[in-house]
Amino acid sequence: MTPESPENLEPFGARLRRAMDARGRLCVGIDPHASLLASWGLSDDVAGLERFTYTVVEALADRVAVLKPQSAFFERFGSRGIAVLERAVVDARQAGALVLMDAKRGDIGSTMAAYAATYLDKDSPLFSDAVTVSPYLGFGSLRPALDAARISGAGVFVLALTSNPEGAEVQRAATPDGRSLAQVMLDHIAEENRGATPLGSVGAVVGATLAEAGVELAVNGPLLAPGMGAQGATAADLPRIFGAAVRNVLPSFSREVLRHGPSVAGLRESAAREAAEVAESVK
Repeated sequence: MTPESPENLEPFGARLRRAMDARGRLCVGIDPHASLLASWGLSDDVAGLERFTYTVVEALADRVAVLKPQSAFFERFGSRGIAVLERAVVDARQAGALVLMDAKRGDIGSTMAAYAATYLDKDSPLFSDAVTVSPYLGFGSLRPALDAARISGAGVFVLALTSNPEGAEVQRAATPDGRSLAQVMLDHIAEENRGATPLGSVGAVVGATLAEAGVELAVNGPLLAPGMGAQGATAADLPRIFGAAVRNVLPSFSREVLRHGPSVAGLRESAAREAAEVAESVK
């Protein structure tokens, strides 16, 4: 599976559904933080960053549905770190993986438009298949990213109910009509995806570590589920949390897979094992 040219991209939701059906429901993070570099025997510098990143891409980009680089871990090295990220995005997409840029951008007006141009404009060196965004300046503040994604055939994943415990004080807060703020965001997402087939291109981030969702997750779009593996969630938790929407869940693993590097074989075996466990639990 090789990427289509940006000019001819199908909507992200359709491409993601096909990738999950063909490669399994697995998203693997590329999170080169200092402790993980050290566990691989790598230096915490650009040379270590390069070795780590390109090893993950070599091992997994031709077999997992989605790779999710965390932008912050590249930004900390300045322009040379961003250069590594740019190459990783291109190489991963050429090998057939969809790239979800985990940037969690959120702002208003021209600033949000600039973030959209960075990740969702086909002419940008960081053009990705999708990007994570924060809606807590109001869902309408995301309009530049939503419009840019629609034009380019890319996707947007909106933070809804995140896996960090601090998120609840904002995301579970009640709005004047009685809905939680998370539910308001999910309802907006569902409206954006109305009528899309086989899957909408606007997704939600919903943590797999939640005791319960407590919201309506039928948004006709993908549900990115962080918190798998090292953070405590297992594949067996997914049906309980996501219910009837579980078919659209994309579980996200990072340390649980990455700790098996720098061995390419170890990374591949770990990813295959996690994908098999998800497939067994989510039928």
